[in-house]
Amino acid sequence: MHATGLSATFSFGMESVTDEKTERSLPRSVDSAATVGREQVAFAALRHHDFRLYFVTSMLAMMADNIEHVISYWVMFEVFHSPVLGGFAVVSHWTPFLLFSVYFGALADRFDCRRIIQISQLMFMGVSLTWGLLFLTNTIQIWHAAVLLVVHGLAGVLWGPASQLIIHEIVGVEHLQSAVRLSSTSRQLGILLGPAVGGALMLLLGPSIGLIVNGLLYLPLAVWLMLVPYTGHRRKVPGIGKARGFGVKEALNVLREVSGNRAIVSMVLLGGFSALFVGNAFQAQMPEYAHDLGADKEGFAYSALLAANAAGAVIGGLLLEGRGLLQPRVRTAIVCCILWCLVIAGFAAAPNYPLAFTLLFLAGVFNLAFNSMAQTLVQLLAPSHLRGRLIGLFSMSNSGLRAFSGLTVGVLGGFIGVHWSLGLSAATLLAVTIALFAFAIPSSRE
Repeated sequence: MHATGLSATFSFGMESVTDEKTERSLPRSVDSAATVGREQVAFAALRHHDFRLYFVTSMLAMMADNIEHVISYWVMFEVFHSPVLGGFAVVSHWTPFLLFSVYFGALADRFDCRRIIQISQLMFMGVSLTWGLLFLTNTIQIWHAAVLLVVHGLAGVLWGPASQLIIHEIVGVEHLQSAVRLSSTSRQLGILLGPAVGGALMLLLGPSIGLIVNGLLYLPLAVWLMLVPYTGHRRKVPGIGKARGFGVKEALNVLREVSGNRAIVSMVLLGGFSALFVGNAFQAQMPEYAHDLGADKEGFAYSALLAANAAGAVIGGLLLEGRGLLQPRVRTAIVCCILWCLVIAGFAAAPNYPLAFTLLFLAGVFNLAFNSMAQTLVQLLAPSHLRGRLIGLFSMSNSGLRAFSGLTVGVLGGFIGVHWSLGLSAATLLAVTIALFAFAIPSSRE
């Protein structure tokens, strides 16, 4: 049964978007979008039975994604000892977001999102099973690894926009913020649990069988989608067309269509700038940070430092949901990003391990807060005929540009040290975010 969402009419200078179930109108002010579902219910999206099932099945799939990374990266290193292949693994993960997010968003606008997600899960499953068989038969070659890494990256991009449209339909406008935040929390939970479960599978079953078993974790989501009526489209929306191209060109076309909406533009830019300047590039440099903080590379202290950011995101997401805090507002999202910049800069300059761990934990909280809020606002304010492509544009900005954060933090760190490069990157992002705050202020007064 479709969950009953708060029906609303949006007028943001582009078009009127009406949810057919009621005739309640939303205010024109962007910040007034936060009044949707103002009743602060703990874990509001989990009141929807179908979202609870989606939350669990998608969390399993996200965990399987990270388990695959843990096992496949380990075996690739053991077999090839190739830093270049390791670098290609990072590039192949993020570059598809840069090239195809908007196009796959257009596909989500036009086609049944259940089938799109099922195709992505079959791609994930096929990659995991193929890794396992190639490792089992000892026939893995570098070109095999390169192809599998690219297919895995494409599956992640294909899943994103369709997933957001599905949860939007399940919970409606009223509980969208809660659903997006909980989905982000489940993703971080998968990142947090993936290494532990992946290590256990390698220990108990060996890498090959572990990957084959891991492939089965994608099945629950694919099967659940066969049993529900959600397509990602509440109603037929006129004006939905084909994407006219790939990558930056199509992204600019979509951005041009919503250029009059400062709220959407500012949230897309917020996601993009945060990914470009910092992203999660500091995770790859964690061995050096740990060494400088006196934590050995293979001990518990190093592992805890690696997990601190994800742990902060998970616990922060649960606390925010449990209290029903931080309703979606443009200014709130930007302030959370400003706080994220400050704690990241503080981590770069931290003189001791306890302070560094605490700041990384807080970084996870603020990162989840501003990213989930920005995602929610883009979906809430998007014209219906552009929603999938705008979700794709946000994904392109917030995920695809992470491919370049390796330059701002990693490559620059090779010249001036990773502490200085991360600190300068965070300071630059802080300045840009403050300017973005000034740009976005008029949008909340319209």
